[in-house]
Amino acid sequence: MAENDEFKPRREIVEELDALKKEIKVLHDDLKQKTIVIDRYEAELKRFRSESFLDKGYQGVRRYPKELVEVLKARGSVDNYRLLEDLGIDPKESDLVKAVSIQLEELEEYGMIKAEGRGWRWIG
Repeated sequence: MAENDEFKPRREIVEELDALKKEIKVLHDDLKQKTIVIDRYEAELKRFRSESFLDKGYQGVRRYPKELVEVLKARGSVDNYRLLEDLGIDPKESDLVKAVSIQLEELEEYGMIKAEGRGWRWIG
């Protein structure tokens, strides 16, 4: 008899399955919305952090993105497109690309990286 208690009628199983499918859809939609919001916040944060490099009259300390230095160090050598990809920057976002270019030029002036063809090499 104990084994029979574990089995549910087909109707109950179907109802439970339908309820679970609905719950999954609600959770999936919620996750999708939250992912969109996070992506927008991350894009806005990238623009905010790049402003100091785009403003020619900026005075003060500029903070280089940790991700930029980490990618350059880890790869040793990286081409421009791969660098943008690793940083999560769409090449169509011209302001962000320009900010990264300025950062790379300054890092080169400091002797930390060297331009190589269409990429950069970390020399620390």
